[in-house]
Amino acid sequence: MTALVRFRLAGFLRTGRALAPVLAGLLTLGILYGGGRAQPAEAYGVSAVVLFPVLAWQTKILLDVEPDVQRRLALVAVGPAREQAAGLVAAVVAGLGLVAVALVFPWLVGGVAGPSLPGDRSVPAGVALGLWAHLLALPAAVALGALASRVITRSAGYGVAVLTLGAVGALVLGFSGSVAPWLAPPLLPTARALVGPLSGSTALLLTAWALV
Repeated sequence: MTALVRFRLAGFLRTGRALAPVLAGLLTLGILYGGGRAQPAEAYGVSAVVLFPVLAWQTKILLDVEPDVQRRLALVAVGPAREQAAGLVAAVVAGLGLVAVALVFPWLVGGVAGPSLPGDRSVPAGVALGLWAHLLALPAAVALGALASRVITRSAGYGVAVLTLGAVGALVLGFSGSVAPWLAPPLLPTARALVGPLSGSTALLLTAWALV
């Protein structure tokens, strides 16, 4: 399966399809950090929200890049379960790459600031919370991108519809007061929680969702 993961990632990079989500992510982050400097945890909390649809779109592109004939050969060679698992692992690896870009980018453009008040979080704490916020969004983004892939939807139009409705639905359902908060990652609540002090109950609730 490792070879199949490398094969998928190589195809994703070699064909140049990796550029579109990376450029979209950089453009989004550039607009986000162009508004001024913020504390790392606050900035990264919002970054995780705005990158969620980009991560899902990147997953869809990665899973769609493999030709149908090669996919059938992989199904025969390793079986359906391992073939699907290889695609998801490759999507997670690609997503981690985009998350790394999101963590480094604000420091390059001066979009984050160190603690200025006694109650502000330290930079390492802010970066750790920001990484946690992005990792909270990544599994759901990969799942949404997989549901929108050509293998599932069988149509580019249906895939775009699933991706769009899923991204909007994730933001709406992510609130604790929604009709089904367990169906979506708490993206907006996490971003709000990282603006101020993170209470123990809030951290426990958000961590519990991540472990479900």
